[in-house]
Amino acid sequence: MCSVLAESGSRLVRASGGELFLFSDQRIRIDPDHYHSLTLADICPSTAPIVYTVPLQLLAYHAAVLKGTDVDQPRNLAKSVTVEWRRLVHP
Repeated sequence: MCSVLAESGSRLVRASGGELFLFSDQRIRIDPDHYHSLTLADICPSTAPIVYTVPLQLLAYHAAVLKGTDVDQPRNLAKSVTVEWRRLVHP
């Protein structure tokens, strides 16, 4: 199910002219014509989320800077945090 959703999402991004970045380990083989691929060394699955977060955050940061977004003043952050906090405290 997850791969079906990922495939569907990647089609939507390509259709709208977006660029796709694939962060994967060495076991994943996908046609590089459709993706910018960053292959990381094989790591323990339990630590993978932590290790993959660093390049993803760097990609998000540099994309925001190239877009001209002020990365030190995120839009609606206080609103998002307040709404989420209220949802957690008052279910």
